[in-house]
This record gives sequence, structure tokens and C-alpha cells, in this order.
Amino acid sequence: MSIIEMKVPTIGESITEVTLSQWLKKDGDFVKIDEPICEFESDKATLEFPAEASGKIIHVAKEGDDLSIGALVARIDTSVTAGAESASVVTPVADKKAEAPAVTTAVSANYATGHPSPAAGKILREENIDTSTVSGTGKDGRITKEDAVSAVQQKQTTAPTAVQEVPQPVRKTSTGGTRNIKVEKMSRMRRTIATRLVSAKNQTAMLTTFNEVDLTAVNELRKKYQDKFVAKHGIKLGFMSIFAKACAKALMEMPDVNAMIDGNDIVYHDYVDISIAISTPNGLVVPPVHNVESLSFQEIEYTIKDLAEKAKTGKLSLEEMKGGTFTITNGGIFGSLVSTPIINEPQSAILGMHAIKDRPVAIDGQVVIRPMMYLALSYDHRIIDGSTSVTFLVRVKELLEDPMSLMMDI
Repeated sequence: MSIIEMKVPTIGESITEVTLSQWLKKDGDFVKIDEPICEFESDKATLEFPAEASGKIIHVAKEGDDLSIGALVARIDTSVTAGAESASVVTPVADKKAEAPAVTTAVSANYATGHPSPAAGKILREENIDTSTVSGTGKDGRITKEDAVSAVQQKQTTAPTAVQEVPQPVRKTSTGGTRNIKVEKMSRMRRTIATRLVSAKNQTAMLTTFNEVDLTAVNELRKKYQDKFVAKHGIKLGFMSIFAKACAKALMEMPDVNAMIDGNDIVYHDYVDISIAISTPNGLVVPPVHNVESLSFQEIEYTIKDLAEKAKTGKLSLEEMKGGTFTITNGGIFGSLVSTPIINEPQSAILGMHAIKDRPVAIDGQVVIRPMMYLALSYDHRIIDGSTSVTFLVRVKELLEDPMSLMMDI
């Protein structure tokens, strides 16, 4: 017998531990070299772990286990061949030739068949649905998010009165109502988010300054050129690219807001990498758009769309999560009117966008109705002075209220 030990590989400089989110191969299955055997959830992304050799896989770790880098995940018995493994596992009575076709079918099945994507797996686990009962419509039989949603809907239709198991006994109140509780382990990403937010609150001298911006000119610009923009570039001109360009211009003019503290040093950047906050089923991620100061509006829109799609399907790579000198978060898409965003360390500032509301404002002595948005800039007072933060936010406001000056770079 020849055994290969599969251990958690080095994933990134800052990652010391991962969670085994799900097995892609069952215990005792035959695996081929480079076939993914399981998925790891790191602080930043979900990663597939490929087999280092062909043979029979022997599980060591369990789903949900937290594993340090270098920890043993599984063993592969390389002395087992595909045919031998299939005969011993799939065909209990080896001399029944009639069962041979079933064995062949099992061996030729792709590793993805019947395995859910990270988003689909999360949905199925939350609803306690066995993956073996779900038919995958994705590539090579992979279970997609849509398959998982359909399975949940079918479960609710066929068994609407099913009682889910709860970890605590049901207690009835004097009015006859129940008071159930559900306890589940925090995902690794959620734990990381919690740790980083607490660190930002405790390790920085965080302060927030506010302003408001009249988006009349931006709305008119988008309305006038949207059709032509879509016809030429195949993508809509959104608010995010305009805000990103306005911030990039202001950051190049005020480098303190684009800098960060490293020990006793201040690190300045002659480029602007803007991290865009994206909400996903597993939590908030902030992948950066690099060199925003040099990108066109359509390039920014393409990049944001690509990052958002990858984030929501768990396909963001660690490289795509690295970096960022400034962050923009848009709570307005959820209806937030005003908030105090928390700095994305080690960055020194974050801009919070909010809902656009028609409000009465005074213009040239007249009360008029304008589409207004509150802006919030949270910043680290250790490196950014109050006057700098206010000047920066006013500059962003000026660029947004006169977007042609932004387009003309003046």
C-alpha cells in the first residue's frame, strides 16, 4: 500500500487557517490526480483543493472543521486503481457480470456530477437537503444555485408542515406561542469580518464627516448619454463608476486620504485602487478596482460587474481580493439614508453612499426639489486631519455636481 497525505497548502501570506466547507468526493471514492476533492473557505474566498495523486481517498477531516495550514485533510491510497476501487465499492458481488455496466458508469462519472457550487451548497446545508436528491443542471452535472433554490421550493411545496429539528426544546408561552432558538457556527468569512471590524474600531482614531450632494447633473448626464453608452460599450453607465472617478481625482489631489499607516511610517500611493463593497450570501467582500485614476468609465463598469459576479458565486481569487487604497460602500441600494461606515484596514478612509431622495433645497433663494444624497466619509484621524477630510468630501461633491469637469479632467 502506498499512501499520499493531503495537507492544507499555503494559500496566502496572511491566511493561517481555513474551514473545510464541503467534500466533493466521498470517503472511499476513486479520485484522479488534479481532481478537486474538497472546498476550503478562507478568510477571503472559497477554494477547491485538488488531489495530488490518483487513488482511493480516505477522509481524515470532517466538513466544518477549522484546519491550520499544513493540517492533514485526507489520505490517498495510490495502490488502488479505478477498476479495482469501483469493483470493491460499487459491485458487492464481483462475479455478477450483469452489474458490470453499472460499474463502468460509476467510474466514468465526472467528479463534478452531483456536487454543489459553494452558493448552492450553503443553501442546501441551511435547508437540510441531501445533495444526492438534487439533480445538477450545471457543467458536468454540477448542482447550481438555481438547482438548490428549486430543491428548496419543491421541499416547501411537498412538505409544508415538516417540522425542522431545533437544538433547544420548544417552550410555549402563556399565550400559546413558541420561543424557538437556532444555533449555528459562524462561517469563516463572517468571523473574519467580525474580527476586522472590531480591530478597525479599536486600532484607529476613526471619525466621520458628512455632506450632501445634488445629483441633478449626474442624472441628466446618464439620461442623455445612456443609450449611446450602452450601444457602444455594451454596459450601462452606473453611479458607481462616476463616484469612483470623482474619488480617484480627489485622492490624487489629496494624497493623505489615499495613504495608510505602517508602524511608524506613512505609505503614500501614486495610484488609486478603490475597493468596492459587495454584499454576498456569506458576507461583505471588498475586492479592489486597480488604477481607477487611469481607467475609463466603461472599464470601471466592466471590472465592477466582473468582480460582483465572481463574489456572489464564490469565485473570487485571493489575488483579486488583495490591495486597495480607499473603499466605497453603497448602503443606498438597501435603502440606507445615512450611516457611519467603518474603515477597511489598513486603509485610512472609506466613503459611504446612500439612498437618493427628492428633497426641498434652497437654490439661488428659491426652494426647489432636487435628488439629494448624503455622503459620509469615515477616516483615521491619526493620519488625516479634519480639514483634509472636509476638503476631500467637498471636492467629491463639486465633481459630482459638475460631472463635465470630471469628464474633461479639469
